[in-house]
Amino acid sequence: MHAVGLKILKNRLAEYVRLAAQGETVLITDRERVVAELVPPRPGRGALAADAQLAEAVRRGWLTPPLLASPEPPPSLPVAPLRELLGELAADRAER
Repeated sequence: MHAVGLKILKNRLAEYVRLAAQGETVLITDRERVVAELVPPRPGRGALAADAQLAEAVRRGWLTPPLLASPEPPPSLPVAPLRELLGELAADRAER
């Protein structure tokens, strides 16, 4: 475990991020008081930021993963025929 002050961390951030990536915990201090920790990723955390954000959204209940994964995207079905959509748009504009 390492401890580093904010000023030194700012100047040598890449070095401390590398330490955390290698499994070390880095305590970040401000005037000798611990204010944060830089820790390695949790086991099972995706290597990509997008994977980590999706996993966090599922964990918080914002997203629900599909029950059956399919390599094919879902079929895209039109919401309504184009003529109908344009008619509604024209009607909305006429009401203004």
